[in-house]
Amino acid sequence: MAKVTFNEDRCKGCELCTTVCPKGIVHMAKHRLNAKGFHPAEVTDQEQCIGCAFCATICPDVVIEVEK
Repeated sequence: MAKVTFNEDRCKGCELCTTVCPKGIVHMAKHRLNAKGFHPAEVTDQEQCIGCAFCATICPDVVIEVEK
């Protein structure tokens, strides 16, 4: 099983990661803000993650880490 972690305080809420997830499990946390005042990205169902790392690859701020 893959594990996805986010450095939420570095996330600027660009939503690029949400567009490339083949499982559709990366979403923006709409009910909380990070230190920069943006809604950070999050994985809604870690069990569904296949570890493709598309989200980490497209992230311009290197916020996402995927471990297999």
